Amino acid sequence: MQTIVVRCVAVFIFLTVASFAENWPGWRGPLGTGKAEGKDYPTSWGRDKNVRWRIDLPERGNSSPVVWGDKVFITQAIEAKGERQLLCFQRENGRLLWRKTVKFDSKEPTHRTNPYCSASPVTDGKHVIVSHASAGVFCYDLDGKELWRRDLGKQEHIWGNAASPVIYQNLCYLNFGPGKRTFLIALNLKDGKTVWVHDEAGGDSGIAENGQRGKWVGSWTTPILIDGKQGDELLMSYPNRVVAFDPLKGKEIWSCRGLNPLVYTSPIYENGIIVAMGGYRGTAMGVRAGGQGDVTATHQLWTRPREKQRIGSGVLVGGHVYILNEDGVAQCIEARRGKVVWEERLRGEGGNGKSWSSMVVANDKLYAINQSGDAFVLRSAPKFELLATNALGEMTQSSMAFAGGDIFVRTYKSLWCIGSK
Repeated sequence: MQTIVVRCVAVFIFLTVASFAENWPGWRGPLGTGKAEGKDYPTSWGRDKNVRWRIDLPERGNSSPVVWGDKVFITQAIEAKGERQLLCFQRENGRLLWRKTVKFDSKEPTHRTNPYCSASPVTDGKHVIVSHASAGVFCYDLDGKELWRRDLGKQEHIWGNAASPVIYQNLCYLNFGPGKRTFLIALNLKDGKTVWVHDEAGGDSGIAENGQRGKWVGSWTTPILIDGKQGDELLMSYPNRVVAFDPLKGKEIWSCRGLNPLVYTSPIYENGIIVAMGGYRGTAMGVRAGGQGDVTATHQLWTRPREKQRIGSGVLVGGHVYILNEDGVAQCIEARRGKVVWEERLRGEGGNGKSWSSMVVANDKLYAINQSGDAFVLRSAPKFELLATNALGEMTQSSMAFAGGDIFVRTYKSLWCIGSK
């Protein structure tokens, strides 16, 4: 099989075409940008159609599945017992292979719609790493043997946390925040020791004190890696700005101002253009990658005013951004100019058309799912075309995972494997 060289931005340095198509190693896939390899993904399914398997989950959860080889991993909280878990399932039939449980009885604030263990796992085929927030970061091998753990301290915010770990070369990155303590940390993949830390100015916990509302500010962003002109860069969306770091040393390379104080989405990237979007009816902006220091005056391409509540991240493909906003309205935006090309409300069978999930592109098709479990398949093109609407009838706030022709969907009740073969 022909081997292609993929720059280090792909979580691993060298991977075969088959490895990309067969695995979904972290939140939003191999590149962290919602792009799936392979062409044979189903476009039509339902509760009794093109379902390879479905298994019950013990409780609700917002984290997304990740896939490597013959295994599927998800995180799971058992709230009444104070447990935070990593579950491993057999990819072929959904059978539970192993479960690793961490007890954490201390009170940790979160929003009622954001249960514990919202961060997705990440794997490189040897390690599986999970962030359980205040309960710590844990690294296992693929058979569930614990390799190391780190206590990074208390993570406290009124809306909880969600940022997932990322693997690059021999490092694991985690955006620890939001809250009073906000930092980006790089851990040694071998033993979990700190390689570098970047402290970012955060806000308070958002919790009201003495009758005064807390300061609502923070980032729930999972960082991505991009191929900068001088080498690979680690990209983060923070309150009010986008920042690129040297991934090995943690040095800030450049930043661009223009976001609002609350950021839920991760940045997206294609061919030298970055698009970052704020949440809570936040701003959006396009940035030309590169430069040194504050590049707002020289590299910012456009900004859009406060218009949408964006929680799930979009995809950038063919020079256009596609995103399903929290209100159930999908948009297509020119990446270079910031102009909205089309805007359409996606209506499914369920009563809740809102969406927290991130969009995925596979071949020339866009996949998005709303909170009612209605999944939409659209043409990835600057002309709106809805190809299919598929209903599972179960609440979900997770993002779909794509691997080897199968689509994995985590709902509040179940883990589904959708496949047309």
